[in-house]
Amino acid sequence: YGYAQCLYFGDGVPQDDNEAVRYYRLAADQGYAPAQHGLAQCLLSGKGLPRDDNEAARYYRLAADQGDARGQYGYAQCLTFGEGVPQDYNEATQYCRLAADQGIAQAQSFLAPGYLHGQGMSKDHDEGVRYHCLAADQ
Repeated sequence: YGYAQCLYFGDGVPQDDNEAVRYYRLAADQGYAPAQHGLAQCLLSGKGLPRDDNEAARYYRLAADQGDARGQYGYAQCLTFGEGVPQDYNEATQYCRLAADQGIAQAQSFLAPGYLHGQGMSKDHDEGVRYHCLAADQ
């Protein structure tokens, strides 16, 4: 996984998306959640391999279900926009909340207006403000 990251970002080695994907997949298929998240990002963006929303959602879900916050947010986004899975705002909110509660600022920012305006969840002004503040503090 570490070498995949170096290849993906060109950190100390020449940047190579194809090789990064190969190493992400090796670690992801051994159950390593951060690699599952990294591979899902590549699959969703088509970086280093053809875009595959279904496989991206599958790998995000694998990472998410291991408690990986970035995987939880990625899977929440797939559910929100129907990328590789049927659109499901309720389940998206659940995964987004898990990520937000682990400190993912994008998830916190995503939840805040929903709570403030009752969009996709029960209106809760205090929760909306709390998530806005958490995101802003990062």
